[in-house]
Amino acid sequence: MTTVMLLGPALNAVSGVTTHLNQLFSCSLSRDFQLVHFQVGSEGRQESRLRKLLRFAWSPVQFVRALRVHQPQIVHINTSMEVKSYWRDLVYLLLAKAMGKRVLYQVHGGALPQVFFGGKGLLTGLLRRVLRLPDALVLLAQCELLGYRRFDAALAPEVIPNAIDAGTDAGAKPLAPLRPLSLVYVGRLADSKGLFELVEAMRLVREAGVAATLALVGSGPADGALRERVAALGLQQEVTFLGQKFGAEKDAAWRDADLFGFPTHHEGLPYALLESMAARTPALVCPVGAIPDVMQDGVHGVFVPPRNAQALADAIVRLDGDRALLQRMGQACRERIERHYTVERLAQDFRRVYRTLLAPPAI
Repeated sequence: MTTVMLLGPALNAVSGVTTHLNQLFSCSLSRDFQLVHFQVGSEGRQESRLRKLLRFAWSPVQFVRALRVHQPQIVHINTSMEVKSYWRDLVYLLLAKAMGKRVLYQVHGGALPQVFFGGKGLLTGLLRRVLRLPDALVLLAQCELLGYRRFDAALAPEVIPNAIDAGTDAGAKPLAPLRPLSLVYVGRLADSKGLFELVEAMRLVREAGVAATLALVGSGPADGALRERVAALGLQQEVTFLGQKFGAEKDAAWRDADLFGFPTHHEGLPYALLESMAARTPALVCPVGAIPDVMQDGVHGVFVPPRNAQALADAIVRLDGDRALLQRMGQACRERIERHYTVERLAQDFRRVYRTLLAPPAI
C-alpha cells in the first residue's frame, strides 16, 4: 500500500488544518493509502521559548528520520502563506525533494504570492522558484487560483475546497416570528473577525426598535476588549459570552441560532461557515476569500461590506422581518453542503491527486 506522510499541527490542536488532517485520517482515503502524521508547528504544544527553539532546530532531523522509517512515496505538506509557516515548511519541502519524494503542497489561506513579500524583488523571485518545486499545488479558493496563475503562468495549481461532516439533518427550523432574532458567532474572538462592528450593529438594531440577541462562542485575544465594549454600550442583555463549545454543545449553538454573524475582514475557507450552513443557519458575512465560492448573496445568506456596522444592522433588521426568507436560505444552505462539501468529496479529490502523483510521467 502506498504511504503518504501528512505534515501539519497536532491532531488534538484546535485549528482548521487539524480539522482537515483528522478528516483525511478518518475518511475512506485511509483505506486506499497508508497515512502517517508528522507534526510541525506549535499548535497543540505546551512549551517554553527555549524548548520551542530546540524543537525548531531538531525537527528537520526528525523529519529525515521519519522519511527513512516510513518510506512514504508522497509527502503532503499543509502550509499557509504566512511568514512563519512559509519559512518553516520550506525546509521540509527542500528535504522531501532532496530525498526523492513526490510532494503535494497544500496552501491553507494567507496572502497571495504577489503581495506576500511586499514587493521585495529578490524574495518574491525566490517564492516563485519555491512554488515550482512541489509536484502538486493545492489551494482552497477560486480567487486564490486566479491570483497564483497571475503570479506565475508556469504554475498549475488546483482548487480542493474544505469539507465537513454534515451529520444528521434535523430539518427546517421553526419560523418563530415573535421570538427575538438570534445571532451566533462561533470562532476565534479577534478584531479581524469583525466582532466590534457586529457589537456596534447590535446597538443600532436596538435603537431601531428590533429585539435581537447575539451569542459569542469561542475565545481569543479580543475577549476582554469585547466584554468592555459590550458593557460600555449597555448590551449585556443582548450580547452573551459562552466560551468555547465543542461537539454536541457547539451543534446546539448552531441549531438554536437564526443567523451566523460573521463580518470577517479576511478569510480562507472557514470551517465555521460550512458548519453553519450544514445546520441550516444562514450567514451574515463579508464576501472575502473563498466565501463567495461557497455561498451566494440572498440564497445562502447575506453579504455585507467589511467594517460597516450600519450595513450589518440594516441586514439584521430586514431579516428579522422576513423569517420565511431565513428558512428558505437555511434549506439552500443544507443542500449546498450535501452536494459539494462532504468529506467523501474531499476523499475523492485527494485520492485522484495522490494517484496522479504516483502515475509514471508521460513520454
